Amino acid sequence: MRKILFENLLRLPLTEKPAPRDDTALAALGARVEHAARRRLGRSLSIRQVDAGSCNGCELEIHALNNAFYDLERFGLRFVASPRHADVLMVTGPVTRNMREALERTYNATPDPKWVVAVGDCALDGSILHIRGCPPTPTQLLNGLLSLLDGR
Repeated sequence: MRKILFENLLRLPLTEKPAPRDDTALAALGARVEHAARRRLGRSLSIRQVDAGSCNGCELEIHALNNAFYDLERFGLRFVASPRHADVLMVTGPVTRNMREALERTYNATPDPKWVVAVGDCALDGSILHIRGCPPTPTQLLNGLLSLLDGR
């Protein structure tokens, strides 16, 4: 037991090295998203995330948009707790039978005009806009929102 303990103390960590930080590119992307939201809506963009049966990989990346590194709110975008305050529904997961009615109710509660964005590979079928990836990175999510606002 002691031998295993000392071997593990001397072994290098098995985690991957972090991606290089490019704060200027992220700030420029965020500023473009904010500008597009203000141009298209006249205000900031409100997002409601809906888990429709996913593995939670996409949710982790979506929540990363709120952490100190990405800080989505500095770009004028925010997540809201109620679909009644949302402009965009970000749907993750393949929409299981058990979640279909809940998703329909959420959609109906969202005021017009509204957008639905499928996030991740398992949510791709039948959506208006797709953000590919399993899971997509926070930067891919921001690029997807920019495409939505630019009408591409």
